[in-house]
Amino acid sequence: MWSRRNLADFRRCVADLLQDADVQRMHAIPQHAKGIDCFDHSLFVAYLSFSLCRRLGLDERAAARAGLLHDLYLCDWNQTTVGLFERLVIHPGMALRNARRFGLSGLEEDIIRTHMWPVTLRDMPRHRESWVVSLADKLCTVGEVCAFYRLARVRARLQPERA
Repeated sequence: MWSRRNLADFRRCVADLLQDADVQRMHAIPQHAKGIDCFDHSLFVAYLSFSLCRRLGLDERAAARAGLLHDLYLCDWNQTTVGLFERLVIHPGMALRNARRFGLSGLEEDIIRTHMWPVTLRDMPRHRESWVVSLADKLCTVGEVCAFYRLARVRARLQPERA
C-alpha cells in the first residue's frame, strides 16, 4: 500500500487539488481525534480509497479526488450550534457544493454526496467507488480515533514530496 509508485501515482491524481486554497483551509478544521485536522483525514481517506480502487480495478483517480474533497465543508463545527447528528447529515451536501467548482464527474459527485451512507439513508451509493470511499471514510475515522493514524505515521507518509 505504501509503495513509492503507489504514492507517486496518488500524488499525481490530486496534485492540483492539494494546491488549492480551500483544500488547504481544511488544515484549520479539527476532525475526529486530537491533532488530526480535516485535511489530514481527507488525505488519508483519499489515499486509502485510491489504493483500494487500484487493487479492485476501479476508477482510482475519481476515488482519490472525491476522497480528498469529501469533507470540503469548510466549517468548524465547534463554532456553531449545529448538533452532531445534523452535522453528519448536512456536511456531504456542503462539501459537494464547495467541490463542484473543480468540475466533478458524475461519479465524483456520487462519491461525495453518498459518503455518509447509511446515516443519510436517502443517499445510497450508486457506484462501487462510492462504496469504497464510504468504507474508507469509516475505516480512517476509526484509525484516527484508535491512534492507528499516528502509529502508522500516516501524516509523514502522505506529505507531498519536496523537490
